[in-house]
Amino acid sequence: MGFRCGIVGLPNVGKSTLFNALTETQAAQAANYPFCTIEPNVGNVGVPDARLDTLAKIAGSQKIIPTQLGFVDIAGLVRGASKGEGLGNQFLGNIREVDAIIHVLRCFENDDIQHVDNRVDPLSDADTVETELMLSDLESLEKRVPAAAKKATSGDKEAKAMASVLGQALELLREGKPARLTQPKDDEEERLFKQAQLLTAKPVLYVCNVEEESAATGNAHSARVFEKAKAEGAEAVVVSAAIEADLIGMDSEERLAFLAELGLHETGLNRVIRAGYDLLHLLTFFTVGPKEARAWTVHQGAKAPEAAGEIHSDMQRGFIRAETIAFDDFVALGGEAGARDAGKLRQEGKEYIVKDGDVMHFKFNV
Repeated sequence: MGFRCGIVGLPNVGKSTLFNALTETQAAQAANYPFCTIEPNVGNVGVPDARLDTLAKIAGSQKIIPTQLGFVDIAGLVRGASKGEGLGNQFLGNIREVDAIIHVLRCFENDDIQHVDNRVDPLSDADTVETELMLSDLESLEKRVPAAAKKATSGDKEAKAMASVLGQALELLREGKPARLTQPKDDEEERLFKQAQLLTAKPVLYVCNVEEESAATGNAHSARVFEKAKAEGAEAVVVSAAIEADLIGMDSEERLAFLAELGLHETGLNRVIRAGYDLLHLLTFFTVGPKEARAWTVHQGAKAPEAAGEIHSDMQRGFIRAETIAFDDFVALGGEAGARDAGKLRQEGKEYIVKDGDVMHFKFNV
């Protein structure tokens, strides 16, 4: 299962610089003019998790393989994108394909870097992007909801549920609110709502791109963004894309020393990755052995067979049971043998809901 976060924002806010730093490559060309990014660049990034190193050390694993999160660098948006202005149609299509939106907002002053509106106002920038997404959803639903309502009169249960849940989303959009505030009343409406792939239904993380001096504390611009995020029930993090770019190519000791000089304990990118992971309501389980210690990703609420399927579809199809050890027990008891002897290795069946940090071994038969 691949999870992807789309990095969006107005031109010249630092999207491609952030993407380059995330993937530690120069895969995305960063330049000081609009539409530098035309085709979306995609990079997979390891999710930082100190637990994986601990497990590998206990088990003597030869390899350490973190779970990954995909990031997509999407072309800058301009007003009128919902009507095809700039690279509008392509931009909106790229967003439709991701699971969550990482919205980069310019929170720094720099006369040498052009802003499309010739001023720095992150809240206005956020509104510009959100408005274009809402206009696109509005246009879509104003066609789909009447069609579903008409079909529902013939007794079609799915059409009735679709008219109900998408009608609720349409009303929110007409009030200037995003579709993610829609509240489906049952599993069927939830399924149909997700199937609609509305742009404003996707979870959003605001990334405040600040100047180097504000990387540790933020600034007045980022404070306004945090207030906006709190009011929306969204998340926000502070990052200096310039600092993250400077870290590319440094070894771990050099990075720590460089960050310490700036009053930072970790990279801003680690915060972005973890926030993106949380935004998608994901959790991590582990498989551990002498060959490798590996982290895997599933949605919160996933059952054991679904977790097995992340490793191989045959494991899910022929699932028998999952031998499971809680992370804390694995560490405290020195590994699988100690956990087994202490009665902390559990045999879990098909209805077991995976917990974050579970160390699992699957039994299956195909």
